Parts: sequence; structure tokens; C-alpha cells
Amino acid sequence: MAKFISYPSNVSNQVQAPEISVLVPVMNEAGNVRPLIDEICHTFKGRPFEIIYIDDGSTDETETELKNCLSKIKELRVLRHKRRSGQSVAIRTGLLASKAPLIAVLDGDGQNIPSDLPSLEKALLASRPGMGMAGGVRQGRKDSAMKKFASRRARNLRSWLLKDTHPDSGCGIKIVDREVFLRLPFFNHMHRFMSVLVRREGGTVIEVPVSHRARNQGNSKYGILDRLLVGISDIVGVMWLLRRSNHPEEIIEIFLNNSDTKATKK
Repeated sequence: MAKFISYPSNVSNQVQAPEISVLVPVMNEAGNVRPLIDEICHTFKGRPFEIIYIDDGSTDETETELKNCLSKIKELRVLRHKRRSGQSVAIRTGLLASKAPLIAVLDGDGQNIPSDLPSLEKALLASRPGMGMAGGVRQGRKDSAMKKFASRRARNLRSWLLKDTHPDSGCGIKIVDREVFLRLPFFNHMHRFMSVLVRREGGTVIEVPVSHRARNQGNSKYGILDRLLVGISDIVGVMWLLRRSNHPEEIIEIFLNNSDTKATKK
């Protein structure tokens, strides 16, 4: 069983419960850590929030940079995997440790822009409360032609086999209601299928245009061929999950006094 180990901090923990938890999974992202944290803090300045970095077994200076930030940024929490376990596992580690009802997820390479998060939050709160996800749709994507081509192929495949209508389900920036997030079936690489899995639970998925920028530091951790081969087996697994989903339309709690019967629609 995994156990959580917190780094010591010279700053006391915030008293007010956070309204939103921002999860940032990273692996060898030295040089990208502090600039992204500063952007997140600026975005949510004046509000109670928390930032949870999940260091997925980095071997560069990522851990050192995060330790340096801990003493300066009271909203920051750091969790570390002893060995690399993958992005989905890192996100789940952060989710289970989070304290807010809304969970934001950002890639740690700096290509997602934190200032887009309020737009995602507003769209989500305006939809079905407590039961959904707002996912980013990248505008002017700053990636190589080969990477964009591979993403289009993967998107077409998900649309065909999984009926995934989200135009950019591979986008790393999103906000999800924590209650829904915790219900999702967990498996490695599940973060690539969030829109389908949220709908499987009866949730609403909102599409929100977001900006995108080029990576300034480091290199991508995923090869195009590796992602394609793993993606095919994942799609088969998600197809199996979708075929076996079964949710009651209405749940009724019965009390001794029949007039007190309450119905909850899903």
C-alpha cells in the first residue's frame, strides 16, 4: 500500500478549506516548476485554493525545485512517487489527497495556461452542478506536425469506437467535480479517456476553448508510436467498460413515514 510522505514546510497550513485543488503531475520537469506555480497562484489570488504537485519519480532537479517552493508558497503541497508509475497514477495520487470539491488538472510542462482555469470553472458551475467536467479544447496548438497528426488519428479512433464527441479529449487542462472524479474506474492511461468515463457515470462534459503554448524547458516523455500502441489496447478496455455500464435512472430512499420518501435522479 502506498503511503504519503509530506515535505516539511516553514509556512503553516492554510486554515480555510480550498475551493479548488489544482493537480500537477510531473516527471523530470526541472525549469518548468516555479514559473507554472507562480501562474497558478496569480490565477487564484484572493481565493482559498491548493496546488498539489505529484512528482512521478523524477531523476533531475524537479524534487529540489519543489522543495524550494514549499517554504515560500503556503498553498503548495508535494507528493512524490519513489518510482515512475505513470501520469494517470500520479493524478489519482493527487485526487485522493485533495481537499476541494473541484479538481483542476494541468500538465506540468507549461503548455497548458493556468489563466484558462477560471473559464473552465465558470462553464462547469453553469452546467449540471456536482456532476460533470469542463475540458479544454486547444486553440492554435503549439506542437509538432507529427504529434498533431497522431492526435487527430487517435481522436478519430476514439470518436468511431467510443462515440467520444469531445473534439480534444487529449487536452491536459480540465476541471472535474471531485465526487464524479472519484467514481471513475481507474486504470493506467485513464486520463486520456476522461470525457467518455465522465459520461459513463451520467455526468455532463463541457467543451471550453483554451490557449496553448510551446514547451520552454525539457522534452516530451511520450513517443508517438508508444502512445499509439498503448492507446489501441486502452480503447478495447474502455469499450468493455462502456458495454457493461448500468445506472438506475432514479434512486428512492424509503422512510417509515411514506410522506418523507425522497427521490434522487441520476
